[in-house]
Formats: sequence, C-alpha cells, structure tokens
Amino acid sequence: MTTQGESSALFAQQMIALLSRAAFFARPPISRFCVGAVVRGESGALYMGANMEFPGGSLGSSIHAEQSAVMHAWHKGERRITHLAVNAPPCGLCRQFLMELRDGESLEIFLPGEAPRTLSEFLPRAFGPGDLHKSARLLDESITALSKEGLPSGDPVADAAFEAARKSYAPYSGGFAGVALELEGAGIVAGRYAENAAFNPSMSPLASALTLALLEGHENRSVLRAVLVEAGDTPISHRRACEEVLASWAPDSELECFSVSKKE
Repeated sequence: MTTQGESSALFAQQMIALLSRAAFFARPPISRFCVGAVVRGESGALYMGANMEFPGGSLGSSIHAEQSAVMHAWHKGERRITHLAVNAPPCGLCRQFLMELRDGESLEIFLPGEAPRTLSEFLPRAFGPGDLHKSARLLDESITALSKEGLPSGDPVADAAFEAARKSYAPYSGGFAGVALELEGAGIVAGRYAENAAFNPSMSPLASALTLALLEGHENRSVLRAVLVEAGDTPISHRRACEEVLASWAPDSELECFSVSKKE
C-alpha cells in the first residue's frame, strides 16, 4: 500500500520532470526569465502553464506561470487543484492568487531540490475570500445568468465570449466577463475572468484566452477577431486592460466590446 508521503513524492517527481517542458511555452521578452508551472487537478490530470509578458503595455498585464496553469486546469473542467510544481518560488502575487482556490491553504507546492510545503507555509496569515465574507472559490462550478440582449445574433465568436463570461469568477465586483479570439486556421479560443480577494492578482479574460492559445500551440496564428463580453452596471470594466494587451499581442486587431445585463 502506498502511503500519503510516498504518493506526494511520486507526484513531485512526475511534475518537476515536466517543468522544463512547461517553461518552453514561456514568452518573457522583458524579463528574459522563463517560468514553467504544472498543477495537478483533483481528477489526477496534470496541466502546464508558463509566464507571458507584453511589450508596450504595463508590467501589471503580465501572466504568471502559476496563474496560467490554474486557468488551464479550470478551462479543462477541474474544480480543485491539489498540487503545484514550479521552477522558482512563487512570488507574492501568485501566492495570493492561489489562495483563491478551494482549500488553497493546503495546496502542496513542489520546488526542484526542496521539500514539499503547503501554500499556508508560503503565505501565513493569508487574506482571502472569507475575509470579504464570500463562500465562492475560484474553480467552483457556477453559471451566472446573463442576458444575450444586445449581442449580434448567430455570431459564434460573440457567443463563445458570452459563454465564457457566464462561467467567469467575479464574486467581489460582479464584473463577469469573457473574451473569445477567432484564430486563423485554429477556430475560436475563449477565456474567462478570474477575480481575487486582493483585487490586483485578478486575471483578465483576454489573459486567460491567450494562455490557452499559447498552450494549445496557436501562438503564431493571426487574430481574425477579438470579442469581449462583460456585465454592465458594475464598478469595473475590462475593456482598457484587454485593449492594452491585445495591442501588444495582435496590433492589427481591434477589440469588439459588448455589455450585457444580469438576469434577475
């Protein structure tokens, strides 16, 4: 019989072995520092992630490898992350982002050449959703009721952005949002907004979509259309942040923006 410690050691070995492959996807033209991450979902499947940076934009628009891997798992249907491997210690932003997960404090983190530690060891006395009196957690299964009124009828790209918005996570602002990219020769890739209790580590819907495009091998595909669908009548908007990143990634593309209402 395999003990819990033996299982953890096996997971660590498998996941750390994949870090170089994950880091291959990194696109850090500013820092030149490639980071790869691998998360293990509750299903047992492994998901890679890598960091991305966008010249011409703010450093705050960068995507961290840990964020990338978590979003990858979320889009593939995972509801809980049990382990994380990364080739460098998680930065403060990533530690805060990971605390948004269900049972995040017990997330086991593997670093090459080091003993496993939990997220609570990396981030003691953490601030999280409970401090803002929220029971929802990132990756929870949830569909927000939004109205399609105002969206173009029969538009598959807008429809994909709308569905991503419905599945996004925005318990603090209510700014549910999704972005869909129509890529030449590769169809449509859609990303969801992921909010954080500390606000700044939140991940935009376009960042989410670009993470998937990169990890699925579509980096060099031309962006034919980019569509943002976001809930209106909220304290925030994703438009400017998404336009900034899109201008760096696909400067010849324009972001089509649609505001929708929440159903009562």
